[in-house]
Formats: sequence, C-alpha cells, structure tokens
Amino acid sequence: MARGRLRIYLGAAPGVGKTYAMLVEGQRLRSLGADVVVGFVEPHGRRPTAAMADGLETIPRCTLVHRGAAFTEMDLDAVLARRPQVVLVDELAHSNVPGARNARRWQDVEECLDAGIDVVTTLNVQHLESLNDVIRQITGVRQRETLPDEVARHADQIELVDLPPEVLRRRMVHGDIYPPDRIESALTHYFRVGNLTALRELALLWLADRVEEGEGLQRYRAEHGISAPWETRERILVALSGGAEGETLIRRAARISARTPGTELLALHVVPEDGLTGIDPVVLDAQRLLLESLGGSYHQTTGEDVVDAMLQFAEAENVTQIVLGASRRGRLASFLRAGVGERTIKGSGRIDVHIVTHEEAADSAALRLPHPSLGMGPRRYWSALAGTVVLLPLLTLLLTALRGHLGLSSDLVVFLLAVVVVALVGGLYPALFAAVAAALLADYYFTAPVHSLAVERADEVTALVVFVATAALVGTAAGAAAQRTHQAVRVTSEARVLSRLAAAVMRGQDLPALLEQIRESFGLASISLLERNPEASFVPRWYVVASAGERPPEGPGEADVESPVDDRLTLVARGSALSMEDRRVLAACAAELGPAHARGRIAGPSSGTDLLADAERTRASLLLAAGRDLRAPLHTAEESLLRLGCRRVGSGRGAAFGHCPRGRAPCGAVGHRSG
Repeated sequence: MARGRLRIYLGAAPGVGKTYAMLVEGQRLRSLGADVVVGFVEPHGRRPTAAMADGLETIPRCTLVHRGAAFTEMDLDAVLARRPQVVLVDELAHSNVPGARNARRWQDVEECLDAGIDVVTTLNVQHLESLNDVIRQITGVRQRETLPDEVARHADQIELVDLPPEVLRRRMVHGDIYPPDRIESALTHYFRVGNLTALRELALLWLADRVEEGEGLQRYRAEHGISAPWETRERILVALSGGAEGETLIRRAARISARTPGTELLALHVVPEDGLTGIDPVVLDAQRLLLESLGGSYHQTTGEDVVDAMLQFAEAENVTQIVLGASRRGRLASFLRAGVGERTIKGSGRIDVHIVTHEEAADSAALRLPHPSLGMGPRRYWSALAGTVVLLPLLTLLLTALRGHLGLSSDLVVFLLAVVVVALVGGLYPALFAAVAAALLADYYFTAPVHSLAVERADEVTALVVFVATAALVGTAAGAAAQRTHQAVRVTSEARVLSRLAAAVMRGQDLPALLEQIRESFGLASISLLERNPEASFVPRWYVVASAGERPPEGPGEADVESPVDDRLTLVARGSALSMEDRRVLAACAAELGPAHARGRIAGPSSGTDLLADAERTRASLLLAAGRDLRAPLHTAEESLLRLGCRRVGSGRGAAFGHCPRGRAPCGAVGHRSG
C-alpha cells in the first residue's frame, strides 16, 4: 500500500488563517471529486472558518474522560474505518488526552499516512522542537506542546500562511482571533509587533532552511539507489556536561545541522574514570530523549580529562564542528586554569568550535563563590568554619603562653596542623580561610613588632609567605582527598541501597517489605505507594497500594517527600527532609517499585490458578481414598452374586454378571443385568 502524502500549512502565530486555508484546500479537492473528510477542525469560534467547513463530511469526535472532565479528540479508529482519500486534521502538534490511542496528534497522522490516506494539517512555528528555546526568549512563554522537526521536514509539501504583524493585530482588535476578554492582554504581551515580526522571520528562515531543492535531490538519490557519499559531510558534536544548559546546546546544534542536508548530529557526555560524578541521570536522560527526537545520536565515554576524551572521540568520528556551552566558571577559576572551551579551541585543529551562551553562564563574568555544600555537605562546611573561629584563638593563647620556648617556625607548624585539620573536615575553602587567618595571627602576635601587622625582619616575611603558600597547597590536597573520600563513601552507600533493593525485588518480596526496606534506608517515619484513581470526582483521587511505618500518608498532600514512579504510581513519605542526593537515590528506588507492582498484579491471577490446581489435587486424592474404601464392600457383593449362581461375563474391570437363574428381574447390584 502506498503511503499517504502530508501537506502542512505553517503559520508564524495564531490567527494568520492556517485552518481556513486548510478548509479551502479541502473544498477544492472535494470539487475535483476527491473523497475528503474532516477528522478534526477547531474553528475557535471564528465564523468564517466554521462556514468554510460546510458541505464537508465530518467524522464525529470521540469523548474521553480525564480527571473527572470530558474532552473530545479525533476518532482515529473511525477515520481508519471510513478510509477517505484525504483527511483534514487541525493542530498537528496537539497533545492528546491521556487514554487516547496515541499520546500526540502527529502520531495519529502517521497512522493515517501509513494507511494510505493523504493528510492536510496545520502547524505554528512556535511548536517546532528545535525553536522551543528561541520562542521562549522572544515571547517569554515556553510551549508545552512541541513537534519533532523531522515530522515536519518529511512532509511532502509545506505552505506558509503569512500575514504582516499590523494586519494580524488589526484582526485581533476586530475580534477575529480571540474573544473580547482576551484581546487587550494578547495585544500587550504575545501579539506585540516585535514578537510577531520575530516569529514571522523565524518561520521564513526555517522554511528556507528546509531547502526543498536539496531535500528533493536526497529523495531522488534514495529512490534511485545512489549511495555514494558527498565529498564532504558535516558531523556536529554537542558536548553535554549534564547541566541544565544541555537542552539549549542540543537545539542550537539541531538548527545548525538543519541548514545542511545530510548532516549528522551527535552528542557526547564524558564520565570521569573514577565514576564519581554529581550529574543527575534524570537530566541526562531528558536531554538524550530530546536529542533523539531531533534525529541525533547519544554517546558516552570515560576519561581522566574531559577535553582530551572529547577531542579523541571527535577525531575518531570525523567530527567537523563542536558545540560547547559558555563557561560557568568565575574569573578566579578561569585565571588559575584555562576552561574547557579555551582548551578545546586550542586543541581542535581544523574542527570548528561554537561557544553558545546560556542562562547558566549569564553571570559568569562576576566572581562567584562556590556553594557552601560543595563536595563535603553544608554541615561539614559550616562546622569547619566554626571550628576555625574557635581553634585558632585557642592555639594563639597556647602559643603565647609558650612564647619563650618556641620560635616562629614552631608556631607556624602548629598553625599548619590546624589548617590541615580544617581541610579534612570542611574542604578547600574553609582551609584557605584558616590559612589566611593563621598567617595574620602569627604576624600580629609572634613577629616583631608584636601586636602589629608590620614585619621588621625579611626572613620572617619569607616565612609567613611560605607558610601561606604551603598551607594553601596542603589544604587543597587534603580537601580534595577528603572530598573524594566523602563522594566515594556516598557512592558506595547509594550502590549498597540500590543493590539491596534490586536483590529483594529479584527474590520476589512483596511491596510492603520493599517499602519497609526503603523506609529504613532513608530513615523515614512512614512511606506509601499510591496509585491514581481516574474515576469520578467524589471518589478519592489516590488510593494506597502498599505502605510501611506508622500513619502512612494517603495522598501527596499529606507527605513530606514525593517521588513519582510512573504516570499512575507515586511514592510518598513522611519524615525528615531529604537532600537532593538522597532524593535522586529515592527516585531510583521508586523506579524499582513499578515492575514489582506490575509483577504483583500478574501474580494475583496466577495465585488463583494455583488455588484451583490445589483444589483439583485434593479432589483427586479424595476420590482415590473413596475408591480404596469401596473396594472391600464391592468384593463382598461379588462373592454374594457368585453364590446366587450368577455368571461372570468378561474379565478384569470390564467384567459383568449375566442372567439370574432364579428368573428375577435385574437386582440392581453393581454390574448385574438380566439375560
């Protein structure tokens, strides 16, 4: 069966006339004798649009109930059963109501095309996935409903429906787009002249980037089996650090890739060789899904140095362009060591490097201090600072008392020991603070002139400078070692928790036992696994599947911590607040509960089958016992019949008794019948 053809009417903003143009095309095709039906059209109360649909056969919509409210969607099954030549489907990027056959309307359209039905549809440029971040910067609104660019680019025909911004605003004022209560707000926000001009230019540029001639050439080469590569082929690599800027980089690289047909899009995330990383895997998974929806491929490698690993991968894959995010490092860190971008540019050779700005780097020009909890946790960080404030004055008092017995070098060694202790407790930055404070105290109390920051002797100046440098280096090394040890212990603990839970799941433990294990691991008071109830509003929205602990929460509103499992299940708990790291591990534990819950549902019917099998075995045992009990009475009856003169006919289990010599009617004994 030949695949249907897809035609898209593309617009820069709502109200330019996409739906009207689609209906005009439907009427034209109908006048030419084509079998045209309306699968889904949303006129938004616009009378000319609704009037243009007159005379076209409309497939009734199906009604779906979600969260107690009724919604209507295109009835895909009815369209496929009707099997027209052409179907008109409005709003290609629309998300269907949960419970529909497909999650997105473009997936419904794909099924129609696969069935050989031509589709005419509409699309706004702000719904294209690769332009999502640009649209948000222009309009200030993030579009929740997006369409993978590949779906639109594979359309057989795209026609731009365009109106100048002034004409579109005039239509808005006349009430041809939105109802009166929304006109003023729309004109002052989304429908500003600047916004509409930028959206219009985006639509024109995107349509120009489609390069119809180039795509036609590619289609011709594919149809005729021409597989020889071009002389040069662009391969674009996106470097993903695991930060929030990854989505911006992927979309920017996708726009670069879209300008040249045949370009290959790749993304790479480098994991340290020791495996210690604070990257949230959920963020990376979301970026991987976005990349794949834009036609790219995700890769991951390990390496001691991020730049070296990335450049080695780029060389192996013949990458021609690298897309990096602007540095998030402050001026001090950039002064001490060159950043990833600078080092990549120096080592890239002939590979072009694009540095893309993003929100995370917006304030990178300012000197930024690290988060207090960097590496060691906030409690240890502040404990180290408090210990510095207490320990250094105490050491100063002790050394002052021993001034006649110790020299400046001994005093500095004692202070150096205190700096190392602070570094082991709180990390690098408390150690640097302690080193500077110790140097000032040593200068003020133990160098001539005493009780002054001035230093008379040059050797004492040298000693203080060397002390600060040594304390900084030793504190840096000790802090880094303590941070690595802290991370290793935490990673080991996380792995132990997850492995114990996975082993319990494999052993087939029930949900209450699994929840109790999770509760004990995180020190929670109580925990519940809830399932969403989609019934009427007077029925509780959630019900408890399993729980553990005292007074387990019966809804998300009663819980201190919530971690979704899937669309139907969520894990909620009462207890102390969890850190971001603990919440990440809890999310991984929650993911294990979904298969365990599904397995329990499957085991329910199988347990009923086991009960029936047990009952059948019991019945067979009872019948066997009854047979043994009846064997003796039957033997006695047989002997009695033989004494009466009855003859045995046959042998074994098939034996029977023949005629009665006394001429009696059948006596009714077992196996006895008249001759």
